[in-house]
Amino acid sequence: MHLRRRRNFFAGSPLNRLSWLRTSHSFLNAIIISPTTRWLVFDSGRPLVVASSQDTSEQNLAYLTTDDDEGQLVIEPSDVSHSPTEAVRHRYARIVFLGLEEQSSANALPSSDFVDPKAAINNLKGIPYFSLDVSDLDFSQERLQDILNGTLQGREGHLFSWSEPRVLMTGLDRFPGAVFAQARSLVDWNLRNKFCPACGSSTYSMWGGWKISCSSLLPWANNTGRKPCLTSKGLHNFTHPRTDPVVIMIALNEAGDKILLGRGKKFPGKFYSALAGFVEPGETFENAVAREMWEEAGVTVWDVRYHSGQPWPYPANLMVGFYARADETQPIRTDLDNELVGRTFTLIMCLDARWYTRDEILSVLSHPLGGMFGAAEYKKMAESTEGRTSDDKHLDPTFHLKSLDDLPFRLPPPTAIAGVLIRDWVDGKISFGSTSALQRGHL
Repeated sequence: MHLRRRRNFFAGSPLNRLSWLRTSHSFLNAIIISPTTRWLVFDSGRPLVVASSQDTSEQNLAYLTTDDDEGQLVIEPSDVSHSPTEAVRHRYARIVFLGLEEQSSANALPSSDFVDPKAAINNLKGIPYFSLDVSDLDFSQERLQDILNGTLQGREGHLFSWSEPRVLMTGLDRFPGAVFAQARSLVDWNLRNKFCPACGSSTYSMWGGWKISCSSLLPWANNTGRKPCLTSKGLHNFTHPRTDPVVIMIALNEAGDKILLGRGKKFPGKFYSALAGFVEPGETFENAVAREMWEEAGVTVWDVRYHSGQPWPYPANLMVGFYARADETQPIRTDLDNELVGRTFTLIMCLDARWYTRDEILSVLSHPLGGMFGAAEYKKMAESTEGRTSDDKHLDPTFHLKSLDDLPFRLPPPTAIAGVLIRDWVDGKISFGSTSALQRGHL
């Protein structure tokens, strides 16, 4: 079976990233002051959002211009061209150049028209996008709020605030969703990597936020009595942004009329989803699918097939979707791993993983809240998975908890790849041909 090409939410960034121009600070300095430049701003990973004062429930990403206070604090332009040290001259927060939203079908390619920074500035047509996290600034929260109030709140009819990032999954269109995913992962990576993993020296950001370098490599660094940093030679993956792959999968029984779903400890309420786990060193995706299925549910799978992928900016994962075949008569075991709910101390066996029929799934999806998450639920999941808390005052802690008594369980939303996998199976888009019993246990 061949699936049509799919673009999941957060995927398919429309920006031309202009990666060959990231090393040119003269180019970055020139476009950063363009009146068309737009900024996505975060505070410890929480995006700045804007809502109408008439309807605060509908939030959108807030795009600032370089004339706004945040943009003026970002960069200290320099006319000096000295590539090994030029990035060090940039002050304040680490900025990220996301790319260019082009205004025509003629893409800017690394040709002679765009390789030279000066020629590129004259030839590029579109909207440049940058991003930064203001928690990196040497500001108190009071000073930061004063800036936001003075710069933004005067815009009549609009209210600005910091949002729990997962809440945006239910409201953003594809364009801002893809830009948000790229921006949040990059600013998070820059925010977390202040010190060199090889020698412990402080780092600084280069290439428009796409590389970090060890300060011990600078010409003026005092390295007396110290061994040379490992990053002085060779290629090191921690100097460039990381994307950690996660396999996420559903198992179909041999008849194809049931799927296996599980409930994790960190999921709120009666929430069941596809099983998932990080790919470990020395594994293929298929190996990881088989291992995670066995560790989390005690189920052996075979005939592992790729479905689609989804960037997941919490903080920087690539969710790689699969489906596989399994024998539903195998006993489900959750005592092999501690990721699913398992037994409680009251000796009540919790329903942690089970096979569901198409009718059971449809009964949940037909409920208006069966495949939806509320703001409070996203907040709870974020706090359990990332260790962060949110002080958003607009969150309603009772949202989505008022009309759930008639629901046997919950399912992930269609903006998450787990929700896509489940819905594609329900719609008959995921299936297998005939498989010999000899293929069991083989990938």
